[in-house]
Amino acid sequence: MIVNIVDHRKNKYRWLKIDAVIEDTSHDNAIENSDFSEVSASKAYIQCEDKTDISLHEAICWAENLPGRVTLFLYDLGKS
Repeated sequence: MIVNIVDHRKNKYRWLKIDAVIEDTSHDNAIENSDFSEVSASKAYIQCEDKTDISLHEAICWAENLPGRVTLFLYDLGKS
């Protein structure tokens, strides 16, 4: 389940081909002023995964259907 999206794309209107990275949202706990997320003790915990050359829609569907809470990072194609 996506709980946060961080958009690092310089070309904000490019959606057909991008790179996407997901991390368990608890990785964000050390960031100043971030919301706190418990570290999952179950196998729903996702360290880090990425997909390249996918559409924005595919990235959102992929991340939303993962177990646990994730932050989705978006990058221009070839920049992740």
